[in-house]
Amino acid sequence: QVQLVESGGGLVQAGGSLRLSCVASGNIFNIFTMGWYHQAPGKQRELVATITIGGTTNYADSVKGRFTISRDNAKNTVYLQMNSLKPEDTDVYYCYATVKTSPYRPPTDYWGQGTQVTVSS
Repeated sequence: QVQLVESGGGLVQAGGSLRLSCVASGNIFNIFTMGWYHQAPGKQRELVATITIGGTTNYADSVKGRFTISRDNAKNTVYLQMNSLKPEDTDVYYCYATVKTSPYRPPTDYWGQGTQVTVSS
């Protein structure tokens, strides 16, 4: 019913930058929160950053000061500007959104397929 499509991942050297984008589409009534999580094989999915519809942000301690999350509500798009990348940032990054598809239904969590970020030493 709702699709999240990520883009912008890739290979970058340590100290470099990437900008991830995620566009939500489908039967969207309202999107409350959007964000980014990362998950390595065999590991739990962990928060990177979230942003509410009003612009309130939350970051994992490991990325504070380096990553910036933003959103364009008119485009149903969330971005993650990743600066000063470190090899330990290497992971699959998943887009997340809490979406109401109808005013008569509770919100539902949706996830993108993930985009690979690889930071070389």
